[in-house]
Amino acid sequence: MPAYPPEGISETVRLWSLTEDTLLEPGDDDTLVAITWWGEYELAGVPGPVRESLGRMALGPVSMGNLAASAGGSAEAGASTLRKVLNQLSGSVVHSLALNDGRGPLLSAIPVTQAPVFPADPVPAGRMIKLSRYSALRPHGGGLLLESPRARYRVALLRPPAVTVASSLAGPVTVAQVAKDSGLAEPVVADVVAFLVAAGVVLMADDWAEFAEDTDTDLAVWSPDDLMFHARSRTWLKGAPPDPEAHRAGAEPPVVKQITAGPTFPLHRPDPAVLKATDPTLATLLEHDHTCPEVTERALSAAQVGEFLFRAARVRSIGPAYLPGGPGHEASQRPYFSVACLYELEIYVGINRCADLARGIYHYDPLWHTLTLINDDLSVLDGMLDLAMIGAGSHRRPSVLLTMTARMSRIAWVLGSAAYATTLVHVGALQQVLYLTAKAMGLAAHAVPVDAGDRVDRSLKLEWPAEVSVGECVLDFPGGNMIG
Repeated sequence: MPAYPPEGISETVRLWSLTEDTLLEPGDDDTLVAITWWGEYELAGVPGPVRESLGRMALGPVSMGNLAASAGGSAEAGASTLRKVLNQLSGSVVHSLALNDGRGPLLSAIPVTQAPVFPADPVPAGRMIKLSRYSALRPHGGGLLLESPRARYRVALLRPPAVTVASSLAGPVTVAQVAKDSGLAEPVVADVVAFLVAAGVVLMADDWAEFAEDTDTDLAVWSPDDLMFHARSRTWLKGAPPDPEAHRAGAEPPVVKQITAGPTFPLHRPDPAVLKATDPTLATLLEHDHTCPEVTERALSAAQVGEFLFRAARVRSIGPAYLPGGPGHEASQRPYFSVACLYELEIYVGINRCADLARGIYHYDPLWHTLTLINDDLSVLDGMLDLAMIGAGSHRRPSVLLTMTARMSRIAWVLGSAAYATTLVHVGALQQVLYLTAKAMGLAAHAVPVDAGDRVDRSLKLEWPAEVSVGECVLDFPGGNMIG
């Protein structure tokens, strides 16, 4: 196989640029202010030629040789001054690698942490290398993006040689093996591999051909999906789609989901004043252990179901709300916590044993405090109840199964890429209120894990992924045997 690139080009060039969201503005007392994703940096004593170099970096990748030449004085002095400034702004400095053919970068490393270090050490000959098991590859901006929650940078693979090298690192290999199998020139492979190692998406073995990632017991408890979700959900919009306003396309989603199909049943509304006078104190409720109920054969009443939902999840009021730095939006007040009062969660009620309600799956309207029958297929209901029974470690189906879903457009319209992580916080808040409400009523509620693939979505007739199931809770009478 002929070596790539053609005409014997095997020399690479390192390039530097600033991230697209970095702005440079003159400050007071002849300072330079860099406005970045991570905050503002006031740079004092920056010579004019260095400012000019930074301005060129804001326009796109430039070699250090060209930057140093424009920074004045000797090349070494200019490069040294410029590097000091770039070290201060490392979280906004993009590193790129190009062939010496004038056709642009092979790949670029975009920082995702505030103060990353990008070492330029070569990979020793014969050293084993491989992709981190946490690395993921996906389309992005017309190219491919290689990222890992453990890495300091996301790497944009912009030209075929970079894609070829990255895709050759699934298992432990050497630079020489990759060059032989791919037909790429070995110096090019070596430079690309060193670049990927510096970015943190590729691992290098130690002298005993072992990878630290494979023996790290703390890391072993994390699956790739969970660690990626944790890392990305805690950085808000960093690494989100190019258009920061994409999540606000269209009209604001309504406060309450509208269900029109199926018969609707008004629910009992208790008197809040009576509840305040007769309920146990919060301290009493909190000091009793949360336990998994041993399901009984007793049937709940429609009044109990109505009181439970009224106390835990009804809409008390609707009005405008504002998140600092975000748009105004229509919000509601309910008994459980929700960021910016967004309340994207919906509750579906699977009725199994209820004296005054037929078996079936209902949607709860928290504004009108009604249940609407959405699925009367009892085989579907039984399938859902069986999953809850197994999740609860019980031998009986629960009287009531509550399934919580999230209308993602409702919360993403305000919170963008932080939406799903915030939704999981809301699920926990609602679960706690369901627990306490059930206790106050002499009932038992408990979250149950349900792993059903798309069964839940189909049973509730959800329009996935606009609305997704995010949690379940059983409601019943407390039995004699309690499992802690």
